[in-house]
Amino acid sequence: MTSRLILPCGLALVLAQAQNTGQFALTIDNIMRGPALVGYEPAQVRWSHDSAHIYFQWKQAADKEDAPMDTYAANRDGSGLRKLSDAEVRQLPAATGDLSKDRRLMVYASGGDLYVLDTATGRIRQLTKTTDAETNPHFLGDGKRISFTRGGNLYVMSLDSGLLEQLTDIRAVGAAVTEAAPAGGRGGGRGLGGRGLGGREATPPAAAGAGESTGSANQDYLKDEQKELLEAVREREAARAQQEAKRRQEPAQRKPFTPAAGQTVRELALSPDEKYVFAMVWEAGNARNTVVPNYITDSAYVEDIPGRPNVGDSQTTSRIAILNAQTGDVTWVDHGQRRAPTRGDAAQAAPPARANAGRGAPPATPAAQDRGVQLGMPVWSEDGTKAVIAARAADNKDRWILALDPATGKTRELVHDRDDAWIGGPAANTLGWMKNDREIYFQSERTGYAHLYAVAFEGGEARALTAGNWEVLNVRQSRDKAHFYVTASKDGPFDQFLYEMSGDGGPLTRLTAEPGKHAAVVSPDDRSIADIYSYTNKPPELYVRENRPQAAATKITTSPAADFFDFAWLDAPIVMVPARDGVPVPARLFKPANFPKGGPGVVFVHGSGYLQNVDHWWSANYYREYMFHHILMARGFTVIDVDYRGSAGYGRNWRTAIYEHMGGKDLDDIVDAAKYLVAEHGVDAKKIGVYGGSYGGFITLMAMFTEPGVFAAGAALRPVSDWALYNHSYTSEILNTPQTDPEAYRKSSPIFFAQGLQGALLICHGMVDTNVEFEDTVRLVQRLIELRKENWSLAVYPVEDHAFRQPSSWADEYKRILELFEKNLNDRANDGGGN
Repeated sequence: MTSRLILPCGLALVLAQAQNTGQFALTIDNIMRGPALVGYEPAQVRWSHDSAHIYFQWKQAADKEDAPMDTYAANRDGSGLRKLSDAEVRQLPAATGDLSKDRRLMVYASGGDLYVLDTATGRIRQLTKTTDAETNPHFLGDGKRISFTRGGNLYVMSLDSGLLEQLTDIRAVGAAVTEAAPAGGRGGGRGLGGRGLGGREATPPAAAGAGESTGSANQDYLKDEQKELLEAVREREAARAQQEAKRRQEPAQRKPFTPAAGQTVRELALSPDEKYVFAMVWEAGNARNTVVPNYITDSAYVEDIPGRPNVGDSQTTSRIAILNAQTGDVTWVDHGQRRAPTRGDAAQAAPPARANAGRGAPPATPAAQDRGVQLGMPVWSEDGTKAVIAARAADNKDRWILALDPATGKTRELVHDRDDAWIGGPAANTLGWMKNDREIYFQSERTGYAHLYAVAFEGGEARALTAGNWEVLNVRQSRDKAHFYVTASKDGPFDQFLYEMSGDGGPLTRLTAEPGKHAAVVSPDDRSIADIYSYTNKPPELYVRENRPQAAATKITTSPAADFFDFAWLDAPIVMVPARDGVPVPARLFKPANFPKGGPGVVFVHGSGYLQNVDHWWSANYYREYMFHHILMARGFTVIDVDYRGSAGYGRNWRTAIYEHMGGKDLDDIVDAAKYLVAEHGVDAKKIGVYGGSYGGFITLMAMFTEPGVFAAGAALRPVSDWALYNHSYTSEILNTPQTDPEAYRKSSPIFFAQGLQGALLICHGMVDTNVEFEDTVRLVQRLIELRKENWSLAVYPVEDHAFRQPSSWADEYKRILELFEKNLNDRANDGGGN
């Protein structure tokens, strides 16, 4: 964050009061209509193959929330908006597919079948119509054949002849592997029914082959005599010899690949030279999954919803098998990362005690063990001769980009990033090839901010393509790779603009003009931009503009209901809260006009942990809270919404400030925001509340349990009370695992501090929450009961998951929050509005 964004703490703020024009009822029931009020955001925006039309998913505010999105189309100049019929939708190509090298054809999968689009004529040709699902199609180098997956195996199809070739023989665990019987079907003349003369069993093939001598000298004599006397015997032996000679001249049959027990093949890809098939093999851990009981069901019986493993349980791991496309021989990708042996390894490697008894033999020395590493599939250069893969350590602290030798499976390190907290940041998985086909580009936080870099395939130091105290949030190349389209916060952390940059790096040219958030899609011909744009008090809409700097935009959609525009929603100003460690913390302020000194205040805590909510765009996650803050203002509350430490948008140090202690610096920022309301805006220190959902619910619990006297009331919505109950992917990054870092879990989990509750606490939780599971709240409630705490209440929502769906549930929850704050913070009479 740069100094130009910091406002002096003593600056008097002139805040605009949101005004009701008289047509909009500012009540909880009204604002909790959700999309029926604010509309549905246009989604899945894509261009037609000829750049003449824009297609997107959308529906009207009056449509039911559980109704599917409709497909709409508009001309490239923004005119001609219309909803497509089902028949028209079926005729559309998929949004994404694989282009041939000459970009004339695109192959894609839709509804389990394969199609080819001629980009010059728009003609679509269906390739398959089967009961099996065909997926993941790709063009081969000649542009005349495609590869695809069907039934867990990889196939190649000729577009000209339709010839279909199976390139893998991947079998389920336990599937029988049988050898083809010799021609004639008689097992090489060993007797009908598998028995020789006299009823004795024939010699098994593994024990003896045709013509082998296994008996006595007399048996050999009789065998030779019979061959001399009988022509039929001589003919059979000659046929066998001829068949064996022919078999030896034929190519060897492809070996089947049968994953081990617990392994599944998730993805298959053919190398550009068609010599190798890469198989992503996942191996399930032995973790025990949670179960979420569902009480309100169609069957009227309680049913279980399968859950997930908790953090620290044995997790799914992945490996990459390289299958020789001709022989089926398997080589495994070697990521090259090893860890030093531990005492536990030595104990396992040592032979049994009795084997060494009295011999004085030294204990066995264990070899270095493979480090837990997750691998990505190969990313190939344009000419198909070079491949790189991304790799990430299972402990989240290292990331590599590796050059791959497909013949041996060996790798060579090109890039290594390490973070003693955890590897992360925006667009952390970015990986591709530069136009020169000699360098790869990737994203890294090595300077403290997420930026683009390039490194040569042959090795050497990476060079920066972008730089500065701002972040690259998204990137894609133009079709000819001559330049990049970059979404970034270059002009300040509170706006996201689209920029253009040379394909070799250099200065960024800003293409979009309006402050706010731009999620832009450039047309295939690079001449136009489809842009989903929003501002603080303006929900997202689809615009189109020419692809040139500062070009004017044409609005295509209007999403909210008509009465949404009857209220002057506040363009909430951004302020800087001085934290105790001297760092300015961004926040949005909602302050009533003529706020009297000594009035109440509320601190809102956004969820999702790594998310930005203080900015100049419409909050897709917290627009209900944004509108609720207008109701609180109407009741005399000043509200502050804080991007505490751990939030997105401010670089690596901000992101990792909560490492090993959630509820540390992030909670400090929330407490400092409450003190800021008192010092700078005249809020009564004894009349401050706090609320939030998910991570915000967790922070609310920590605030109510560990910051006595700061908050008189708090509403914790769907809160985490014990991080040991949460999922692995999120929690292990920040707190490691309970086995390796138990102290981090104890000091970060509110349930261990519940005895400190002083103010009034409201807990709200959906009972079919599959994210922060209801068990979290159940255990906390039992803890509060055993502590004999009485100043708390619980509201449960039997049909709701983590994000509520029913407007009635949203309304009930926020009426309870409003009642909590009015009762415990506000001395004013309840003088209307809000219900």
